[in-house]
Amino acid sequence: MNLSEATATLATTPKVLHTLLSEVPADSVYRNDGAGTWSAYDIVGHLLNGDATNWLPRARMILEHGTARSFQPFDRVAMLGWERRPVTDLLADFQATRRSSVEALSSMDLGPGDLPKRGLHPDLGEVTLGQLLSSWVAHDLTHVAQIGEVLARGYRDDVGPWRVYMPALDRVAAAE
Repeated sequence: MNLSEATATLATTPKVLHTLLSEVPADSVYRNDGAGTWSAYDIVGHLLNGDATNWLPRARMILEHGTARSFQPFDRVAMLGWERRPVTDLLADFQATRRSSVEALSSMDLGPGDLPKRGLHPDLGEVTLGQLLSSWVAHDLTHVAQIGEVLARGYRDDVGPWRVYMPALDRVAAAE
């Protein structure tokens, strides 16, 4: 894994989401695909919650405690209990939180020798810092794609015969 590339990707996610969502009508941003699925808004909240409670605390735990202490479980659906507000406010919070996360990650001054350090995940067992950081980046990218797909499905019935070329319109991703 390339730390500078990973950090650059993490820093870019809020900009991508702001560009994609800041001018989308609220009904599209809040639309989901039914029970057990998330809206674009929910996904941004999930990413924000992950930055606040998941990725960096776990990286710090690996560096400070190794496998002596297990990570706290991550509440993947915490954002569903938050009061709904304009998506631009949520995006601004995510941008500020991510900026802090990237700065904190950079200040750890990690090198290739740190990536094999191990921590203890409550469900997965031993994991490395490199795996954790790679997962953070992949998590961002998969959720960016998920947002694109949930927005695209709002046009599912309107695309006519082109639907055969767009499998994402018929694929519904369950909430993570």
